[in-house]
Amino acid sequence: MKILIGADTYAPDVNGASYFAQRLVASLAGRHEVHVARPSTDRKTRTVTSGDVVEHHLTSLPVLRRRGFRFASPAGLNSRARRLLESVRPDVVHVQSHFFIGRAVIRAATDLGIPVVATNHFMPENLTHYLPWGERLHDWAWADAARVLSRADVVTAPTPYAAALAERSGVAGPVLPISCGMDLSRFRVGTPAAGFRLRYGVPARPTIAYVGRLDKEKNLDVLVRALPAVRAAVPDAQVVLAGTGAERRTLVRLATSLGVADALIFAGFVDDDDLPAAYAAADVFVNAGTAELQSLVTLEAMASGKPVLGADAAALPHLVHDGDNGYLFPPGDSATLAARLIDVLTNPDRAATMGRRSRALAEEHDVSRTVAAFEDLYALRLTSAAPLVGQLS
Repeated sequence: MKILIGADTYAPDVNGASYFAQRLVASLAGRHEVHVARPSTDRKTRTVTSGDVVEHHLTSLPVLRRRGFRFASPAGLNSRARRLLESVRPDVVHVQSHFFIGRAVIRAATDLGIPVVATNHFMPENLTHYLPWGERLHDWAWADAARVLSRADVVTAPTPYAAALAERSGVAGPVLPISCGMDLSRFRVGTPAAGFRLRYGVPARPTIAYVGRLDKEKNLDVLVRALPAVRAAVPDAQVVLAGTGAERRTLVRLATSLGVADALIFAGFVDDDDLPAAYAAADVFVNAGTAELQSLVTLEAMASGKPVLGADAAALPHLVHDGDNGYLFPPGDSATLAARLIDVLTNPDRAATMGRRSRALAEEHDVSRTVAAFEDLYALRLTSAAPLVGQLS
């Protein structure tokens, strides 16, 4: 099968949609002919062959206030997308967003009669923080997404929550929930952590970890505000933030004002090869975000056998089962988060049991299942226009 993946965010971008697209491409390559339409890493358009994958880098521009992040230039993009599809002639296209590349590829594919699968990784809350009058744009943003995605033959989303949210927001259903999946051989129990601790300056002490962007919608101030109470009960506890983002200075100032700056470690950007060890170095993982459609980093922590604490919001309750593999806490509630962290850090047997449950739950998200589901979906779109309800497990 010849498959073209349309991705508005791709390597080296650090976010869930980018990582999902890269993992999907890597899993499909070898069994299928895979092409990727993506923003270039500079202003130039070029075609790059990497192993079994052909990447079509489309002219891009930098995103203001998001260092290193680029988007495909919309000028002439519809024509470029059509020429690309006419040249490649894929059997099916699978777009990862409704933004510039996604909408241009959907338009070209529908005009050419090529089946279209679209996966939605979008929530306005992940974007509106960076735009003037962002909160006022919420309803418009969903309406725009629904208008574009509804042109696809079928739309998927990473969780039942994400699928229901898309339908409530106007995307023509049924939207099918298909997990982003997890590489369970890479993220596993027992990964050595000593090398990571040495390279990133992380002492061997009780460690609370977060991996991901240090941006506003991740609500990391909630975790920092919980730290004084945690330190009162577990004096040598520390928080490791692995990632980069605009909120770092704000978090430093907050930790300093609370007297816990010495317990807050910024690991910075963690090389992809070091990510499994970053989770291995933690005793517990925290995600205080309230705009998660799934959360790959939470899944990675679970696959690594860690207790996980998550805000009781969006899709996190699909992964964090309260009292089973970790705890939920009310969004923004630092006091409850602190109490839950203390419980985990001071009860090693309970933490170990929760870690085992995390791994078991993560095994339900094996990436091989995800890839098989999409392969079945591609084949169904090629052979039938019949409704898909009940056809995919």
